[in-house]
Amino acid sequence: MVFNFDRFKFNADGLIPAIIQDNRTNEVLMLAYMNREALAKTLSSGQTWFYSRSRQQLWHKGETSGNIQEVDEVYFDCDADALLIKVRQHGAACHEGYKSCFHYRIEKDGRVGLVGEMVFNPADVYKEGEGKPTAPPRKKEAPKPVCVCGSTILEEVYGVILDRKQTRIPGAYTSYLFDKGVDTILQKLGEEVTEVLIAAKNRQRDEVIKEAADVIYHLMVLLAAEGVDVREVFGELANRRK
Repeated sequence: MVFNFDRFKFNADGLIPAIIQDNRTNEVLMLAYMNREALAKTLSSGQTWFYSRSRQQLWHKGETSGNIQEVDEVYFDCDADALLIKVRQHGAACHEGYKSCFHYRIEKDGRVGLVGEMVFNPADVYKEGEGKPTAPPRKKEAPKPVCVCGSTILEEVYGVILDRKQTRIPGAYTSYLFDKGVDTILQKLGEEVTEVLIAAKNRQRDEVIKEAADVIYHLMVLLAAEGVDVREVFGELANRRK
């Protein structure tokens, strides 16, 4: 079978949806649209290009942020009306600073949870109107994380930490810690423990929550650096349960 653009079923606007997937982790990163030119540029350049429906123009993923996507494989479905593109993601796919655009989760109680780790601060990357995809209005304060039952959220965060240990994405704080080594990780963990003690001493409930999260995060970075699976710690806790 020879590849032919005429095989694809572009919609009335001349667009076809493209699902972008991390080729290493199989994580779905984003959904965007391509026209014929964007698809042609993607295939010829080896990096993703899309068509912005809001700005009515082509855009090269990562042109402003540097978070490019190197294309490994391109698939299309049996109806030839959708694309699946597997990429090597540099940095974060989402313009809100997260690796995946799908970082909001609807919980069973109906609330919305924020999952995953922020890779970069959008305010440090984008200037007003400079290559930034149009996003729906957001409140100034990010939604507060909701309670996730059991150890699920710890395992998710630990998975991100392990990925940073392996890929060392430039600009990611976790990658920075691994680059600096165990001594820096221990120093940061000690600082965060001190912070949570101070917050508790001053009866600052909100600060206790934030600092406790910092302690847990840095502890898991230390576990990853030492080759300890977080589930081994869960097992030790289970053995102590009475």
